[in-house]
Amino acid sequence: MTAALETGLRTEYPFTLPRGYVDEHGTVHREGVMRLATARDEITAQSDQRGKQNPAYLTVLLLERTVTALGGLGGVDTFVIENLFASDLAFLQDLYRRINADGHTEVSVDCPHCGAGFAVDVAGDAPGGS
Repeated sequence: MTAALETGLRTEYPFTLPRGYVDEHGTVHREGVMRLATARDEITAQSDQRGKQNPAYLTVLLLERTVTALGGLGGVDTFVIENLFASDLAFLQDLYRRINADGHTEVSVDCPHCGAGFAVDVAGDAPGGS
């Protein structure tokens, strides 16, 4: 049993992209998994020449390393991340920040009708809108 399982630390987070990655065959891939980032992920991304030349590219490098699955794709690389729709990239950036800085994927919301507050998990089980 791994240390993460023994301590109850959650290290992988399923998600559903709002729009989805469209591969060369026209197949849309929306369901995926992101793992917690490690120090090596951060260091490797920051030392990559593409990230040094364009700091905005750090996002692509970090997501390439931490998105471990996306639909039926065999792997997630920079090409896949670069070709996401902007709304999906923004979703993954927010998810990365939430799980690595906040430690969870829930957001507090208020019902627009009655004003009652409740938590919604933005990562996995709710269907994304198109």
